[in-house]
Amino acid sequence: MQYRTLGHSGLKVSALTMGTFSFGGEGDFAMVARQGVKEAQRLVDVCIDGGINVFDTSNMYSLGRSEEILGEVLDGRRDQVLISSKARMRIGDGPNDEGVSRYHLIRECERSLKRLRTDHIDIYFMHAWDGLTPLEETLSALDTLVRQGKVCYIGCSNYSGWHIMKALHVAEVRNYPRFVTQQIHYTLEAREAEYELLPISVDQGLGVMVWSPLAAGLLSGAFGRNKSPASSRQAAGWSEPPIRDTERLWAIVDVLDEIAGERGATAAQIALAWTLSRPAIASLVVGGLTEQHFRDNIAATEIILAPDELDRLNHVSRLSYTYPYWHQHNFARERFSDGDWALHADFENLGRI
Repeated sequence: MQYRTLGHSGLKVSALTMGTFSFGGEGDFAMVARQGVKEAQRLVDVCIDGGINVFDTSNMYSLGRSEEILGEVLDGRRDQVLISSKARMRIGDGPNDEGVSRYHLIRECERSLKRLRTDHIDIYFMHAWDGLTPLEETLSALDTLVRQGKVCYIGCSNYSGWHIMKALHVAEVRNYPRFVTQQIHYTLEAREAEYELLPISVDQGLGVMVWSPLAAGLLSGAFGRNKSPASSRQAAGWSEPPIRDTERLWAIVDVLDEIAGERGATAAQIALAWTLSRPAIASLVVGGLTEQHFRDNIAATEIILAPDELDRLNHVSRLSYTYPYWHQHNFARERFSDGDWALHADFENLGRI
C-alpha cells in the first residue's frame, strides 16, 4: 500500500480509503447495499490487512447507521486507523437539521462521536456548500471543535473553486483552522475538477480525496454498451453520477478494457491507477460489495501506468478546452505555475488553438 501526505499537513493516508456508504442500507441507501455488522466486519478486516488506514463515513449515510456500524467494527482498534466523517446534509425535519451553522456542526459532531465510539474524528468534512451560513461562523465552530480535540483536520467536499478560495481566505485572516483536504468526484469520465479544483489543490496544498472513483461501478468493467448488471445501483434507481455523453463513456470503457487485457488486470484497476497518477490526489474512497472487490482495488495501487497508456486514456477522456483556458494556452503557458499545469499538461502538445 502507498501512503501519501494529506495536503499541507503531516498526516499520512493510504492511497485507498474504505468507503462505508453501503453500511446500514437504511432508506434510499438500500439501493446500494444493506451491509450489517457481520458483513462490515469482514470487509473492514480485508481493508486493514491490505494496508488501508482511512475509513470514510458521514452522519447522513443511512441516517447515522453507517457511523454506528463502523464504530462497532473498529472497537478495540480505533487507535490503529483514521476516521473521516461529514456534516451538512439534512438529517431531520427541523429547520436546523441541515447546513454548517455553529449549532448544527457542534451538535452533529457530538452525535457522530457517540455513534463512532470515539473521542475524536480525524478528518471532518463539510459535506457540501452552505451559502446561507457565513464562513466566519462555520470556521469558528470548526476552530472550537479542533481546540477541544474532537476534530484533528478539516476539509470540504463538493465545493466550487471560489467557495474554497473564499474559505481559505477567511481562515487566514481570522486565524482559524485551514482546510487541508477536499473530497470530490473525479474520474476518467468526469474530469471537470481539472478546470479549477485540482489546480487549487496543487496551488493551495489541499490533498484530494476522491469519492466514487469508478463512477458508481460504470468504470469497473462490469458495464459496457451491451452489458449492465441487473444488481447495479443504477438499475435500482440510483442517479449519481450523471452521465451526459454515453458514447464517450463507452469509448473510455473500451480503452480501459484494452489496457486491462494487455496487462492482465481489470478495468477497475486501470481506472484507479490512472486517478492515482493525477496531481494532488491523496486517496481514493472505494466501496465494495465483496471481499474480492476490495482485494482487487487494493492491488490497483501496485500498477504504474506507462506514458503511452496514460496518453491513450487522456486522449479518449480529454476535457473540452473552454475559455479562459484556451486563451491561457495560447498566450500564458510560458509562465504557468504547477497549479496551471494540473489542467494544461494534457493539452501541451496541441500547438496554438
